[in-house]
Amino acid sequence: MQLVIGAGAVGTATARLLAERGDDVRLVTRSGGGPEHPAIERVAADATDGDALARLAAGATAIYSCAGPAYPRWATDWPPLAAGLLRAAETSGAVLVTTGNLYGYGAVDGPMTEDLPLRPNSEKGRVRVRIWEQALAAHRAGRIRTAEVRGSDYLGAGAVSPMTVLVLPKVLVGKRASVPADLDAPHSWTYTGDVARTLVAVASEQSSWGRAWHVPTGPPRSFREVAARATELAGLPGPLLSAMPYPVLWIGGLFDPTARAVRETQYQFRGPFVLDSTAATEAFGISPAALDDVLRETIADLRTS
Repeated sequence: MQLVIGAGAVGTATARLLAERGDDVRLVTRSGGGPEHPAIERVAADATDGDALARLAAGATAIYSCAGPAYPRWATDWPPLAAGLLRAAETSGAVLVTTGNLYGYGAVDGPMTEDLPLRPNSEKGRVRVRIWEQALAAHRAGRIRTAEVRGSDYLGAGAVSPMTVLVLPKVLVGKRASVPADLDAPHSWTYTGDVARTLVAVASEQSSWGRAWHVPTGPPRSFREVAARATELAGLPGPLLSAMPYPVLWIGGLFDPTARAVRETQYQFRGPFVLDSTAATEAFGISPAALDDVLRETIADLRTS
């Protein structure tokens, strides 16, 4: 049995991938929701309850951490969730594979690789680094087995990112999108389906545990390039885009907690933000999905949601 925590874009893709390859999947969310499939058992539970999660993990081969708190509440809500996952992994003996991100590296010059030092320059980054270091310490002490899979901003069905929230919903109906970003800076976009494939590959290979991996991700594309290709694939005129000045974002944060939470990660969008995924591609033979295919899936999902 495989235990998947969270039914967002990555959790849903991971549960489906496992079910379609023949695994029995237990999918845990607060509401008991998630994709329907004969091999997927959907369970309502609070993943911060370590004892409850440990009971659900009994007999599991792997635990896939695909959940995440609301963006403005990372500092308060991530630690208890991480503690629940560690408890379940230690009690069950299942390998814990966590969906991570690139915040822990902080602002760097050049592409990000897994061997870069973790030097977060944001509260969110510091939270994620603490969680990973706690899990890694438990791994090295022999208490659990774990690995982390890190991606950049997401594209794909159900993906939540600046592109899917701020840009595509606007430009696909002919409206102007205002984005707190350098519209022409190279930026890595990770497909949620490739995250799922990497999570499953890492969980299946014992030699890959005890370290972080970057999800195989295609060449960087700027906000303008991705939006332009999306409108072209949708048969629409070119996108209307404008860069939101930082002072406007700052003022917006006075009224909107999500806008306020985005302030500290502006370094990721005001200049190049590039992920190097060579290691995982070579280790697991995973090539990133083609951008056109990913955009078609994203567009179709946005149009039906």
